[in-house]
Amino acid sequence: MAADWSSERFIFMPDNNSYAGLYNSRNIVLHEFIGLEVRVSKSLDVNRRALSGTVVNETKNTLIVRTARGLRKVPKKGSVFVFRVGRKNFTVDGEEISFRPDERIEKAMKFYKRRK
Repeated sequence: MAADWSSERFIFMPDNNSYAGLYNSRNIVLHEFIGLEVRVSKSLDVNRRALSGTVVNETKNTLIVRTARGLRKVPKKGSVFVFRVGRKNFTVDGEEISFRPDERIEKAMKFYKRRK
């Protein structure tokens, strides 16, 4: 399994192709985002639209994305993200993931049930 080490916090990020079969358009809101490729498809902040890179950290309200220009904080609320896992792309509204990572499974279940 190929891996990439983040120099910021020594986060082990496995190659996301290894887990591609575990993700689908419905359960993406329940999974871990650190290590996934992401693109901001919509944002209230014009400067964050089309920003892309790899998620290196996550808080309740933000995703920290490593871009070609360095680390960028992207607020979850008011943004729509496209996560790439293997060859698949999954669109997620920031409202659906505006929870602490450790609370995601419990609180995001209502969004999981609504997703198709």
